[in-house]
Amino acid sequence: MSTNRQPESLATLLGGRTAAIDATMPPVAFGIGWFLADKSIAVGAGAALAVSVLIGAWRLLRGAKPRAVLIGALAVCVSALIALRTGDAEDFFLPRILTNLVSLLGWAISIVVRWPFLGVIVGAVLGQKTRWRRDPALLRAYSRASWVWVGQYLFRLVVFIPLWLAGQTGALTVAQIVLTWPLVAACLAVSWWVLRRSLPADHPGLRLEKDRDESVQP
Repeated sequence: MSTNRQPESLATLLGGRTAAIDATMPPVAFGIGWFLADKSIAVGAGAALAVSVLIGAWRLLRGAKPRAVLIGALAVCVSALIALRTGDAEDFFLPRILTNLVSLLGWAISIVVRWPFLGVIVGAVLGQKTRWRRDPALLRAYSRASWVWVGQYLFRLVVFIPLWLAGQTGALTVAQIVLTWPLVAACLAVSWWVLRRSLPADHPGLRLEKDRDESVQP
């Protein structure tokens, strides 16, 4: 029997790079199209929608779930419609500001009610359902690490909101690049560090003893 296992981390379990890059490309296309077309919101919106369609088609060919692709395309459509409706290019980024605000509140509340979202997500990935909540050390560790994710959303809001209020579409485009995958990668690394530091030295880790027994087959 083989018990060799690759070291697990939040980055390997949750991934996130592909989704983060996909989320970055339409806003960047909007900003570039808007700038090159003499600040035309229509051109920027068209560029964002075109890139969104191309990304969706590529992901479908790669086996992505149609629902996930549709949600991504719908989000871009809503952003484009808001900017076209208001006539302010910076409003293309308004839905992203709102989703970060909702995420911040959701993650913070989940910690307070002792259902930290990080535990919910990782538990689902590992097939643990809610068994992780019966481990006090793991519940505490997930709660502490989830605050890192709250900080991620707060940091984005601290940057995005002043730029949006100032009508800085170009700066919002740049911020979208910097604060998507690089920030997600940093969040995964820091929350993983917090998670490990919060667990006792003799703790089995993210996988509970039952999970480890089931994963090792003769």
